[in-house]
Amino acid sequence: MVTRINGFSGMDIDSMVKNLMAAKRIPMDKLTQQKQLVQWQRDSYREVNSKLVDFQSNKLTRTYGISSAMNAYKAVTTGNTEALKAVANANANGIDMKVSITQLASKGKMETNGIGVGSKFTTSSTLADLGATSTDPYKLKVNDQTFSFSSDTEISTIISKINANTDAKVTASFDEIKGKLIITSNSMGSKSEVKLGTAAGDNTLLEVFGGMKQNDMGKDSVVYINNTQLIKDTNSFTVNGVSLTLSATTSTTSTPMKDPAISGDKDDPVNITIQSDPTKAIDTIKAFVEDYNSLVSLLNSKTAEAKYRDFAPLTDEQKADMKEADITAWTEKAKSGLLKNDDILKTTISSLRAVISEKLGSLSSIGITTGQYFENGKLYVDEEKLTKALNNNPQAVTELFQGTESAPKSGIFSIMATKVDKSLDSLVKRVGTNKFSADITSTFKEESVMGKKLKEYTTRISDMLTMLNNAETRYYKQFSAMETAMNKLQAQSNSLFSTSS
Repeated sequence: MVTRINGFSGMDIDSMVKNLMAAKRIPMDKLTQQKQLVQWQRDSYREVNSKLVDFQSNKLTRTYGISSAMNAYKAVTTGNTEALKAVANANANGIDMKVSITQLASKGKMETNGIGVGSKFTTSSTLADLGATSTDPYKLKVNDQTFSFSSDTEISTIISKINANTDAKVTASFDEIKGKLIITSNSMGSKSEVKLGTAAGDNTLLEVFGGMKQNDMGKDSVVYINNTQLIKDTNSFTVNGVSLTLSATTSTTSTPMKDPAISGDKDDPVNITIQSDPTKAIDTIKAFVEDYNSLVSLLNSKTAEAKYRDFAPLTDEQKADMKEADITAWTEKAKSGLLKNDDILKTTISSLRAVISEKLGSLSSIGITTGQYFENGKLYVDEEKLTKALNNNPQAVTELFQGTESAPKSGIFSIMATKVDKSLDSLVKRVGTNKFSADITSTFKEESVMGKKLKEYTTRISDMLTMLNNAETRYYKQFSAMETAMNKLQAQSNSLFSTSS
């Protein structure tokens, strides 16, 4: 460590070194300012990245792109409304339906006799607790999958192993009240069943649970729509563009395959009427236009923002002599225009506006138009005209935004999502942002163009700081040596003066 001597010769060494170092620090200050600009620019890019991810993923894909978002119909049910739920889809054909349900679909199921009502056993009980005494394993074959358990195996483990075997295609459970083992097929319908078996001589797991009580096949749902029978292996299906979810039967007939409309059996059907309701579609389109305008406005403002080249980032020394308000005002100007005329942003704006331009004829016909040229592509919605278009031909409006059934990616939402995805890819390469996250605090990937550039700045600044520290140390050594020499000279001079006296 260098001993710093100051003041014996009347010189202010600290001030002299500080002045000498001030000139040498100028290149490092400029390098630090350049690094700060890159960091600010990267943060500005991340703000844009966040907006693009939100627009593409949360809005275009997950909100506006789903079929229900553009649904211009609603299903109105009367009669036995507790028997089913009806939801009109965007492709509902408007045909009214009278629905009678004579049988619900069910799953194949096996259950044992159990080991007594009010059973004291729980899933923590072992097979030994249930009376299994053999040292040989207890086996069960379910849909060609064989399971083997020792007497000290807990019931919870048995259930977990059966359920974890996807090839068994069943779900096992234990009724603690009656001590029953229940195995249910994962599928519904008349082809749904639980096939069981054990090899001759094996200990049968089912016997530990009281033996098999019943093994029922699954059943199909039987429905009559406008007196036409439909048989389904599920309780949820779509007819005429209307999603039906069955929850109860409407007929008292004991013969499920019989048509109650013909037989005279008591029946309380559900009547479904399809009505035009453009509210949801209008809300979706208006929200899309608002989000589109907001995004384009942000991108335009970033690329057109004024750049103040005379306002570089402030150094710590400069801030020390300024008021907080002045620092804030200066910094705002220093941050301004960091994405001015940015190529990625301008390409994004052009690609989004191109999607609108290509569909402008169709959009104009339903009441969506662009503003004046100086509004940079802003969209406007004539709600009255849009409502009329949805009432007259909702399918055409839906296909314009969401594409056709044969070409789902031909709609505006999907095309825009693809364009934005390309922009996000460009940002990932240059900035190191995350194309799947809208979080503005997420970390940057270092292996990007800007990430590598910042690494280079950090290395150069570190090397320069070492050089400056060495130079400062050298100056103090030189001044210390000079101070020592001057003191020695002064002592010799005083000695000579004393001798001559």
